[in-house]
Amino acid sequence: MADLKLEGVAKSYGDVQVLSDIDLTIASGEFIVFVGPSGCGKSTLLRMIAGLERISGGTLQIDGQRMNDIPPSQRGIAMVFQSYALYPHMTVRDNMAFALKIAGQSRDQIREATDRAGKMLQLTPYLDRLPKALSGGQRQRVAIGRAIVRDPKVYLFDEPLSNLDAALRVATRIEIAQLKASMPDRTMIYVTHDQTEAMTLADRIVVLAGGGIAQVGAPLELYERPVNEFVAQFIGSPAMNLLPGKVTAVGDMTTVALDGGGVAQVAIPTREGDQGMAVNLGVRPEDMRETDGDAIFEGQVDLTEALGEVTLLYFGTNQDSVPVIAKLPGIHTGLNGKTVRLTADPHALHLFHDGQSLLYRDGADLPPYRPRTTAAAGSVGGADGAASMPGRSDTGDDRIEGGTIKPEGPAR
Repeated sequence: MADLKLEGVAKSYGDVQVLSDIDLTIASGEFIVFVGPSGCGKSTLLRMIAGLERISGGTLQIDGQRMNDIPPSQRGIAMVFQSYALYPHMTVRDNMAFALKIAGQSRDQIREATDRAGKMLQLTPYLDRLPKALSGGQRQRVAIGRAIVRDPKVYLFDEPLSNLDAALRVATRIEIAQLKASMPDRTMIYVTHDQTEAMTLADRIVVLAGGGIAQVGAPLELYERPVNEFVAQFIGSPAMNLLPGKVTAVGDMTTVALDGGGVAQVAIPTREGDQGMAVNLGVRPEDMRETDGDAIFEGQVDLTEALGEVTLLYFGTNQDSVPVIAKLPGIHTGLNGKTVRLTADPHALHLFHDGQSLLYRDGADLPPYRPRTTAAAGSVGGADGAASMPGRSDTGDDRIEGGTIKPEGPAR
């Protein structure tokens, strides 16, 4: 088991400051995911933890020991890269065993470790094959197995699924989740640009932006309580809609008159001095629903995308402003060119002033986060909403037996 602590960590290349003032504590056994836009420093931060990049400032500690100048091989870390980086002339077993041979372990120890990793990752039938005889998903599992056999304190994953096609990404993502469940005491740090990976794998997500940390929290907490407009639009797909307006009534329930003509009731408290404040109303596409009554948005549909499970409606695509998107459950036909009125549950709405959420102003101490157990009417998920979604089980995963992930279908 290992915990990590980053205090004021910074990275610069000459005069270019890439990261600064990174403060983050990762508890033993956590699965942490770094996300952020391209160039925000996700992989750079991971490589500094691994020791592959020098830390320009601040301190990195693992289990209370300062690691800034400790060589990568002595940090108790194993890394899985974006590319498989397998030796093409070695078998699967020899690829996984290579680091153990360099470390001088005995033949019996090496065989025991590779057999265990092969069984855990459903690679046993392929241990004597060369990488060229494997699929992309199997090669990535070999790369993960190469990390497992070292039995490290911390696993680092640098966008390990980005080279796989969509179906293999789903299958391998599930395998990584099951792998973590089979090793609950191991700390894992995962870099990705894929929101689905971040939301489904992470215990906590670290959103990086502008050379620092924008927000840290559980996946659903970032989804339902974004600290600013950047996080609000980065987490969730399609991105959250931001509708400009002004506060017209304050109190426990806030009234916002929108520039587009709609009126919204928002379950976010405001104060006496907030009357007339310019705000952006945040509403996620999946929280919008059609209405014949009062609407927060009314517009002509420019484009629809029918996906079967949901239908996406696009408004204002021909304007200079960012288009508004609604995500309605089910199939909706014949809406192109028609005017649609949309509303949303007051508890699903967000308020931002100068880019910051009104929930967090003045260092507000929010009550402990509890996810909404029912989705707003019209949200994807129907009447059961979030309550119908599978969650983490405290009783363990019945697909894991003796540290082995039991296959649910034919081996890939």
